[in-house]
Amino acid sequence: MIDNVIAIDGPAASGKSTIAQKVSETLSIPYISTGNMYRALTWYALQKGLDLNNPDEKAMKDLLATAELTYAKAGDKFEIRLNKQEMGPLIRAPEVTSHVSNLAAMPCVREWMLDKQRSLAKLGLIVMEGRDIGTVIFPGSKNKFFLTASPMVRAKRRLAQSGETTDGSTIESVAREIEERDRIDTTRKTAPLRKADDALLIDSSDMTIEEVVNKIISCVK
Repeated sequence: MIDNVIAIDGPAASGKSTIAQKVSETLSIPYISTGNMYRALTWYALQKGLDLNNPDEKAMKDLLATAELTYAKAGDKFEIRLNKQEMGPLIRAPEVTSHVSNLAAMPCVREWMLDKQRSLAKLGLIVMEGRDIGTVIFPGSKNKFFLTASPMVRAKRRLAQSGETTDGSTIESVAREIEERDRIDTTRKTAPLRKADDALLIDSSDMTIEEVVNKIISCVK
């Protein structure tokens, strides 16, 4: 069993990033977002002109050969960098959000990411959030959590995140986008989104951030 990884999984806009960051701050441990790793690579692919609506495996493998993805300590946080460039708000652009699922569904991408994600355990006690932490990356973790919320609640959260939606987006349109993202994530052949059998399910629809954080911390072994 792995006891130095707090694994937090869940669908898009379920609150897992906010919760994981708060857990990280409360316990003073590194926070790692695997979603941000895929977002950084998506940004890079778009910059290089790859068609992520119809992704080509050979073109993607060629791109991966030129990509160096790292987490570097910046103050009291760990920042993601691609080819030594700090990503920051670049990975939150609407075009990245709309294409990341297609890129993340590619087997060659997930295989490329896996070793990088597992190597982050060397940082010591960490909180890692994504979609397959407890099922694929660290299935042996003793501390697994799966966050969810209703589509409408998740749509409100996504709208509240500056820069992640296009102008004119409504709760209804964002909810439809989230449902489509769920469909892609749960039906992909490689590492589909699902709750690990031994993960604690937390529906945060009617919970505050503090309540969810306290729930997770109280359950950490």
